[in-house]
Amino acid sequence: MSGKIYIVGIGPGSKEYLTLKAIECVKNSDYTVGSTRAIELFSDVKNTIAFNVKELLDKLEEGVDLAINGNTVSILSTGDPGFSGVLNTVLRISKEKGFSHENIEVIPGISSLQLAAARNHIQWDSANVMTFHGRENIEDILDVINNGKLTIALPSRKVKDMAQFLLDNGVSEDRPVTVCERLSYDDEKIVSSTLKDIAKSEFTYMCIMVIESEN
Repeated sequence: MSGKIYIVGIGPGSKEYLTLKAIECVKNSDYTVGSTRAIELFSDVKNTIAFNVKELLDKLEEGVDLAINGNTVSILSTGDPGFSGVLNTVLRISKEKGFSHENIEVIPGISSLQLAAARNHIQWDSANVMTFHGRENIEDILDVINNGKLTIALPSRKVKDMAQFLLDNGVSEDRPVTVCERLSYDDEKIVSSTLKDIAKSEFTYMCIMVIESEN
């Protein structure tokens, strides 16, 4: 008899951004699969399967196998599962293994993109929203960067590399940019400057870039 998979969005990283639904799903699951940092957000959790980036696919497969064998499994995804999350990967693995998508429920979470918009008072449904996580090809941003809308981007590489790429492709060095780093953590930092200055600055990988539209 097949079990159940919850693909659970855990928010940007701080426990205060967990939803009650996420907490409930983990509490009621036989197994919880996620990074150590994600699992540690929950105080009521049974059996855990922690992974690092290199182990991701193997551990996701293990989680699906446990569900196939009748267990209830929560798979934790940073932010929201559908935005640079594990949703598509889990659905693909489940399809390959014959686990019905009817037994998979997606629990949405708060994306770091949403939090960046909130911190900067942005009505983000009118912005260009782009993620480059896991993508080497970042040329797509050039199609929208000058369309008159503000752009909110999740970089694939270092922030300064994305900034330098835009400079190399004709975007003004004076274009205003805000970098939101480690949102929701105690050491959260928000820096507003020009594209030229951002290209010379160092940030961690946990960042959102907010790039203003042309004047």
